[in-house]
Amino acid sequence: MWIFHRLRLLSWSSPALHFFFLTVVTFGILAPLTCHHLLHSYFYTRHWHLDRMSEEFLEQSLKEGEAALHYFENLQAHNFSLLQGGQAPSRPWLVITIITVYRQPEFHYVLQVASGFHRLLQQCGPPCQSYQLFLCDVDWNSRHQDAKLLANFIPVTSRFASSKGPNISRAVFRNTFEKEKQDYAYCLEKSLQNYNPEYVLMVEDDALPEEQIFSVLRHLLETRFSEPHLRNALYLKLYHPERLQHYFNPEPMRILEWFGVGMFLGPLFGWAYIKIAHLPVLNYRIVLFFSLYSMGLVELVGRHYLLELRRLSPALYNVVPTTQCCTPAMLFPASSAQRTVNYLAEISCRSGFAKDMALYSFLQDKNEKAYVVEPNLVRHIGLFSSLRLNYKPKLL
Repeated sequence: MWIFHRLRLLSWSSPALHFFFLTVVTFGILAPLTCHHLLHSYFYTRHWHLDRMSEEFLEQSLKEGEAALHYFENLQAHNFSLLQGGQAPSRPWLVITIITVYRQPEFHYVLQVASGFHRLLQQCGPPCQSYQLFLCDVDWNSRHQDAKLLANFIPVTSRFASSKGPNISRAVFRNTFEKEKQDYAYCLEKSLQNYNPEYVLMVEDDALPEEQIFSVLRHLLETRFSEPHLRNALYLKLYHPERLQHYFNPEPMRILEWFGVGMFLGPLFGWAYIKIAHLPVLNYRIVLFFSLYSMGLVELVGRHYLLELRRLSPALYNVVPTTQCCTPAMLFPASSAQRTVNYLAEISCRSGFAKDMALYSFLQDKNEKAYVVEPNLVRHIGLFSSLRLNYKPKLL
């Protein structure tokens, strides 16, 4: 009753009344109605959309897997090699190593990723002639038919190719997290030994490249990473889960960015408001309200969608200190890659301490630095994990 009494005392031209109704209409009506289908928004209604969207995602992934299979079958029919001009560069500037293991063969995850990179390399042309695709098969029982198909086009190394296989204990085979770490170290080391590149891009077989990946990487490595505070980084992450990209997070850099959004949009919205309301001057109360209003709006709608605006230009991509999860795509300078192989040999992984946590632990234990690029440069398409059984996967 006190609120309604106070409202009766306010005139319809009162800014306080305007702000009240704007808040109610925005966050109580408009945003829920327009954002309930946005997967990474707080307004997302899981019980309405999650099952249907997960099924549609799986159906689309099946279609794209079949398309990727036909892509390589057509290349095979035309006797085409993925090596540009049929020859590998003598010393690649960048080796793109795709780590693959057998799982859910009907989705052809590794074929989707390999075809995506090949198409982008073809579109890139001469600037990407010093890039090399490399496949690292870490499936232990030689059942990976997609890897065998790709061996007709891409140089392949197989960790378990020999009849005897590597000297691995039964305990490691039972510990899938330790095996995954050893697989990763093996593929990273083989990339260095076989090609001696300047950079190694380690890509898991369910990380589909975005259209801008090569132009952004070239800009970052030649321009941004020449800066002193970025030089000698242990690695650069190209992916962070969208569900973990909100401002309301422990990372202090995001809090500063969030305040920056409010400081930019607050005066802008405030200026628009005084023009519409025919008020004489912009005061700090109006700026403060619209700063808080805009900060709440971008957080609740989803920071992920704001980050997508940075795709307009490679120069707009952001590089910030890395976070713990996850490893679908990681870029290593050659010297850092060798350090990483050595570091991984010193530790053992287990449930609760997977390779992403191990890599992150090196930053403090070894006094290293690492960064993540925003927005993501790959899309994670694999709902079926190679570490955990999940017969009914969901997008969230």
